[in-house]
Amino acid sequence: MIDTAEQLSHHLRLSCGDSSSPVCAIDTEADSLHRYRESLCLIQFADREKCVLIDPLAIEDLSSLASYLSIATVWMHGADYDMTMFKRQFGALPARVYDTQIGARLLGVKRFGLGDLVNLYFGVELSKSSQKADWGKRPLSPKMVEYALNDVFYLLEMGDKIVTALKEKDRYHWFEESCKAAQQRVLLRDDTKEESWRVQGSGRLERYGLACLKALWHWRDEEAKAWDRPSFMVAPNRQLLEWCIELDANKQFPIPPHYRPDRAKRLRSTLAFVQKMPESEWPVRPSTTRRKRDRDFENRVDALLLAREQAAKRFDIDGSLIAPRAILEAIAAGELEPENALLNWQRECLAIKP
Repeated sequence: MIDTAEQLSHHLRLSCGDSSSPVCAIDTEADSLHRYRESLCLIQFADREKCVLIDPLAIEDLSSLASYLSIATVWMHGADYDMTMFKRQFGALPARVYDTQIGARLLGVKRFGLGDLVNLYFGVELSKSSQKADWGKRPLSPKMVEYALNDVFYLLEMGDKIVTALKEKDRYHWFEESCKAAQQRVLLRDDTKEESWRVQGSGRLERYGLACLKALWHWRDEEAKAWDRPSFMVAPNRQLLEWCIELDANKQFPIPPHYRPDRAKRLRSTLAFVQKMPESEWPVRPSTTRRKRDRDFENRVDALLLAREQAAKRFDIDGSLIAPRAILEAIAAGELEPENALLNWQRECLAIKP
């Protein structure tokens, strides 16, 4: 475990050596299942020589890692979450991020979880015993240390095997383009959504139901913050939505019996506040443009889907990798231009010319 800035700087100098573009594997662990405000709790780091754990809870100055990442090629698995954590921590992403999950899917691998790929390429079964562990606690148990190190131990050699296979199939340029696009999505993503209370499924609510949802979402957030627990432990999104459907229908819902009296009281106060809210202050439903679904549109969609499925069969990959149906429908409707919605290799598979 590296737990001082001096140790970290020294290790990264050794890892970098004389290279101006070092290569490493990285994974991260956070405490999102245990705390209100998620924080980066552990960084697993592997180069060609050694695997180590880096403790960001103990190290106040992580600038040497930020500098290292600014020139490094970093292998990750299912990198979106880890890149998001680095964006929050450092305000930037590594110079290059290569994702073994993307590479495996482009090869046509059907089961592409990390454990699945380690089993496929190395014949090793990884333990899942610490998946939901509290990574903010110290010291880490031996099982947690083993679990964490295994997340990066195989990645570099696995990356080598995937790259070799991609080049043999002439798909390495697909991989590079896909990984770069994944980085861009994280960089451009707005993590400060002003209307995060509009949870999935809220589109079915009328305006009063939306007012209830907004108020209950903020009530839940305050409860979770005071308790220092994730908001889903107060009430999951599904439950908020069920409550609001009842309220929208002018019905009441039973307050969960396990709520403490003070929490139940604050919930009732929130509901009373919404009941008194003037209609003019209720949130509006998002406006949506109804798509014209005529025979010409359906024919264009069918032609694109046929091209996708033929390509998917030819390359033995999942058709959604080439293009999700929603993207193809938007292209068919003229809402998106192919060059803005698809990568070069995806357009090549669909025989869409620039």
